[in-house]
Amino acid sequence: MKKIICMILSVALCGTFVLSGCGKQDKNGGDGTADKKENEKEIVVATNSETGGLDPAGMIALTYLAYSVSALDELLTYNEAGEIEYRAAESYEVNDDSTVWTFHLRKDAEWSDGTPVTADDFINTMVRSLDPKSGNGYANYLYPIKNAEAIYNGEADADSLGVKAVDDNTLEFTLEKPCVYFLDLLRLPVYTPSCVKYADEVGSGWDKDPKTSVANGPFYLDEYVPEQYFVLKKNEKYWNADKVKLDKITYRFFDDQQSMASAYETGEVDVAPALLSSVMELYEGKDDLVITDTIATRYIYPNLNVKPLDDVRVRKAINLGINREELCSMVGADTEPTVNFIAKYMKDKQSGGYFVDGAEPPFEENLEEAKKLLAEAGYPDGKGFPKLTYNYPSLEMDSDTAQVLQEQLKKNLNIDIELNAQELQVNYTERKAGNFDLCRMNWTADFADPYTYLSMLLSNGTYNCSGIRDEKYDALVEQSDTEKDPVKRAELMHQAEQLAVGEEFYIIPLYSMKSCNLIRPEIKGITQIPATGALEYRYAELEE
Repeated sequence: MKKIICMILSVALCGTFVLSGCGKQDKNGGDGTADKKENEKEIVVATNSETGGLDPAGMIALTYLAYSVSALDELLTYNEAGEIEYRAAESYEVNDDSTVWTFHLRKDAEWSDGTPVTADDFINTMVRSLDPKSGNGYANYLYPIKNAEAIYNGEADADSLGVKAVDDNTLEFTLEKPCVYFLDLLRLPVYTPSCVKYADEVGSGWDKDPKTSVANGPFYLDEYVPEQYFVLKKNEKYWNADKVKLDKITYRFFDDQQSMASAYETGEVDVAPALLSSVMELYEGKDDLVITDTIATRYIYPNLNVKPLDDVRVRKAINLGINREELCSMVGADTEPTVNFIAKYMKDKQSGGYFVDGAEPPFEENLEEAKKLLAEAGYPDGKGFPKLTYNYPSLEMDSDTAQVLQEQLKKNLNIDIELNAQELQVNYTERKAGNFDLCRMNWTADFADPYTYLSMLLSNGTYNCSGIRDEKYDALVEQSDTEKDPVKRAELMHQAEQLAVGEEFYIIPLYSMKSCNLIRPEIKGITQIPATGALEYRYAELEE
């Protein structure tokens, strides 16, 4: 399968190269964007099909993540050296018991239309995110704040939220209890500002309208054409504008990775991230090829509300009956088998090594035991096992993965799986609604702490779409929230993962990934976000 894909891609790239000649196409020709100004420094970035909006309080998906990395400033973040990098804030202090955090905003910070960035803009996003109608899956990351969870559940009024604007430039958080990873949370969408002047209810359209979609980061939205592209222009009012070298970043939407690679070959885009691993062979030895670690895990949600997936023996049998080495050999060289939920490439802040290496794997594959478990559950040799449907996005890697899994489960356990490819947006929506038997899931870390994974399986987690309700698991994660001893905290988190993945088998982990990226060699200054492994373009520049 992998070799066939490589041949098809090679032919496609060669064909598009012949059609385009040796020079780059005019990136602005025929796509509705404005004519490129003389000497304007622009890069064009390929991105996956349009999903979700640009509102940090709304449904967060790939389009927002592409936009926000260049257009929005969080309070602070961490750089590659693990040091704090101040952005919208210039300093902070915390009280002795770590329950009151005060942030001082930059007094010279402005939105792209000249409106001052104030503490109320941050509160605006938080309050709107805590309305369940917003559909924001990150709302539970606000729960450390006093009354946030009660507000989300309709048990308290929004004005009781433990965040206040002491003045325009001072933002104060009061937490329910100490939270050792609170600073890590600040890079999440729900802690990002949205201008009170324009950002009203989720879904009103303000976020994709350049007249109202203002930004407090290095770039702002200049144009948005649904299902085609959006354009970001340099924000001259940005507090650090002197360090921003590009004039424009255009993001173009593509339905699949092959189209992204072809567009790179023809010169339609300058950066094509997260491509098929077959591109590694085609570009081997070339400066264009950049391989990066992705702090992500591809896994499957079994719906615990669907029989027989409510039986832990069945979930365990499926996990033990999958050959992940074989799966990865078929899917691509950019995948690596994992039986962990926490991403393989997530670093342990204390040891500097990978976090998952600090404990034994949650389980080992064992086909004989899988068959025995299935028989104990009432399905000897798979007899009588109902046909389950597997929902997944219609992307190449996910399609290949689905076909291999279907074949393996039939061959190994005599289980029939019906494959249901969906548009990416539909897949998100159906999963969120719990309309699935088995559903593909991928989680790229949002911040550099294992909690970004463990929180997904909490009973009150907004990304818990499969009906997990486990008080013992919740208690372990809750203990880790306040444990200040890093060694003891790591042990609690390892215990939580072992319980969820190695005992209850709430998920079916498949593989970790590396990212295969194509980047024009003349583009310098593209960095990786340490927390996620994603590419960051805010300080990129074109070499003369």
